[in-house]
Amino acid sequence: MIYNFDEIERKWQRIWEESKKFEVTELEGKKKYYCLEMLPYPSGKIHMGHVRNYSIGDVIARFKKMNGYNVLHPIGWDALGLPAENAAIEHGIHPAKWTWDNINTMRRQLHRLGFSYCWDREIATCSPEYYKWNQWFFLKMYERGLAYRQKSLVNWCPKCATVLANEQVKDGNCWRCDTPVSVTKLNQWYFKITDYADRLLEDLDQLVDWPEKVIIMQKNWIGKSKGARINFKLESSPNYIEIFTTRIDTIYGATFLILAPEHPLINELIKDDPQSEQIQRKIDELKLQAWKNRYTEVYEKEGIFLNCYAINPFNNERIPVWVGNFVLMEYGTGAIMAVPAHDQRDYEFAKKYNLPIREVIIPADGQSTSSHQQAYTDYGILINSGQFSNLSSQEAIEKMTAYANEKGFGKESISYKIKDWGISRQRYWGTPIPIIYCDNCGTVPVPYEKLPVVLPENVEFTGKGPSPLEKVEEFVNTTCPKCNRKAKRETDTMDTFVDSSWYFLRYISPKYQDGPFEPSKINYWLPIDIYIGGIEHAIMHLIYFRFFTKFMKDLGLINFSEPAPRLLTQGMVIKDGAKMSKSLGNVVDPEELVSKYGADSLRLWMLFAAPPEKDMEWSDSGIEGCYKFILRIWRLVSSNLENLKNNPAKFEITLLSEDEKRLIKKLHQTIKKVSDNVSERLHFNTAISALMELLNLMSSVLNEGKKSTYFWNVMKETVSKFLIMLSIFAPHVSEELWQMIGNETQIYDENWINYDPDLAKEEIITIAIQINGKFRTTIDVPADSSEEDVKEKAKENAIVQKHIASKTIIKTIYVPLKLINFITEK
Repeated sequence: MIYNFDEIERKWQRIWEESKKFEVTELEGKKKYYCLEMLPYPSGKIHMGHVRNYSIGDVIARFKKMNGYNVLHPIGWDALGLPAENAAIEHGIHPAKWTWDNINTMRRQLHRLGFSYCWDREIATCSPEYYKWNQWFFLKMYERGLAYRQKSLVNWCPKCATVLANEQVKDGNCWRCDTPVSVTKLNQWYFKITDYADRLLEDLDQLVDWPEKVIIMQKNWIGKSKGARINFKLESSPNYIEIFTTRIDTIYGATFLILAPEHPLINELIKDDPQSEQIQRKIDELKLQAWKNRYTEVYEKEGIFLNCYAINPFNNERIPVWVGNFVLMEYGTGAIMAVPAHDQRDYEFAKKYNLPIREVIIPADGQSTSSHQQAYTDYGILINSGQFSNLSSQEAIEKMTAYANEKGFGKESISYKIKDWGISRQRYWGTPIPIIYCDNCGTVPVPYEKLPVVLPENVEFTGKGPSPLEKVEEFVNTTCPKCNRKAKRETDTMDTFVDSSWYFLRYISPKYQDGPFEPSKINYWLPIDIYIGGIEHAIMHLIYFRFFTKFMKDLGLINFSEPAPRLLTQGMVIKDGAKMSKSLGNVVDPEELVSKYGADSLRLWMLFAAPPEKDMEWSDSGIEGCYKFILRIWRLVSSNLENLKNNPAKFEITLLSEDEKRLIKKLHQTIKKVSDNVSERLHFNTAISALMELLNLMSSVLNEGKKSTYFWNVMKETVSKFLIMLSIFAPHVSEELWQMIGNETQIYDENWINYDPDLAKEEIITIAIQINGKFRTTIDVPADSSEEDVKEKAKENAIVQKHIASKTIIKTIYVPLKLINFITEK
């Protein structure tokens, strides 16, 4: 019997769709499970990253369903954004048509892969029925002072006369015309996320099932710093320059000050300088450099002396004031005290401009670092610091801050790196900001009953000039809701991160019209049980996602503070040593692979190649191997159908042959291994490996083993339970074979299988553990453990953790069943 995967897969997809197999409602008394993958942008076609992400989620959803959970597994489209508008400019196609065409294509592709999505709950953020609620949230924030408008810097292309998004700036030039980009100030709308900075930071402690690297990235992005604000009085002015520092212990080593190019004091400092015009031109250049530098790690430090001086309040030293391209107005006060001996950026700047470098901190061992060719940035002992010399850095920070406060020129302060969220976009394909400007009434919010403010369709796309919406008179010109006089609409649209900050709640009741979601259903489904997506979303999306949740709790809409207590960040798909991308020419088309090997083979390979959180290396031979694995189980079942159909899975184990007993024991060991690896560890690769080992034994016993009169009963039992386990990874072929061996049910409706603990017992062996070649301890593991299993068990050992804490493992040497040696960085 031929394995016609195309016919089989389309058959089961049609059955699932017609029977609405994956749709769910709230069932009181039944435990729920909300499994969510980050929604895709409809860019045209799905890619391997999508396939991997959604295959992971589908395994979890199917497994939980078979374990008795009421599973919500929805999908939607993050459908607003710049690419659609770029397509309109380049190809003359309306963003709405481009987007919906792409959605239709990608929806078909996801159906073809057989993912268990609740398609009745599908959402698209470009629909007015959805973005109406973006506007509703905006108005709620505006009422509470969390949405505000102010002038700020943006990227500007002088040739196209338009604002550019960061991703449209390529090597400092406009993506369309290659003109050097400048910066300009425009009125922009912001969400006051800084009001939630402490809660966003503190509540990270609740997220014990988030990857540690994501927690660290979020902490760094929020960037809470405890320090001091110190006033440096200007020598020739009654004004002073306020700086923020976390290292007041180094202040005696401050040999100059550096201002951000946008610092408000600059105009006053240079207004009487004969060279003011030349200085201003250089500052404008530094301003552009500083704007670009925030997007890169390595760049040349540049600056200009302002021909003025300030006084260090600790030693009354006169020090020069500079402007530099590496000081940001958004952090601290927009001014820093430069301590080149103890800050690497200051050191590089001082070296370039031949400025003094004064050592004031030495290591605790008392060895000077002044001859070193870089800054000494650690804590230590103070020298050359007046009355504070010989104190430790920690003591000095406390005493110097108190001294500054006592003398009236400083105080303890907290600073954050996180800044308010700029949501304005001078773009068409986004949510219109629901604000009206009236000459009589000022800034007026659109009334709730007038929502949604709908994007007009008759828009011209040139890529030049201001927002396309500004040219649509019937959109711009309106009536003030307060005084009924002529007024104008806001023509900026919202950042698309707004769309994805609360979408997970819309899935609960996607057709609900009286609010963003139906309150009565929230307590049943929320919070999300597992959230799956790429590490590239660790800061922007996940910060905003958490911020919106806290805001909604403050509104009384929900009763939880964190949207997803468990997060899985899947690794990338790598080919030829690099992430798959069109620009590198190393993309593999999922559709072509499905047509050649079938959806089950592709899904199986994406899950087998590596643990979900690790990068997976693409291999053509890998998917071929998975296809052959499916072929083997197909042939084993199809060539023995009559025997499998006509024999019930019932037998007395004591009457079996030794080979049959061995097979039953292996079956129960496999059930345990698959259950353990899927339920908590999410190591699908080792679960699939266990199924492959079981299939090997099934084939061996079938072809060569000694058989009792119960042989086909044993095989029926083994095949049936094998198919139930396989179904969460390769559902189509599993359903087909399940039906072929005489079952009238669908596997999806079956309960997950239990194992007999006595039969599942495995032979235990002892593995020696070395670290950098030195014996440290031993661990006991089952004899059939994979190398990955041994590594994980070893890393969980308390003695091993002690020796590798804060170190990076650069290599692992494994001698099967004997030894494992972790090589760490020294």
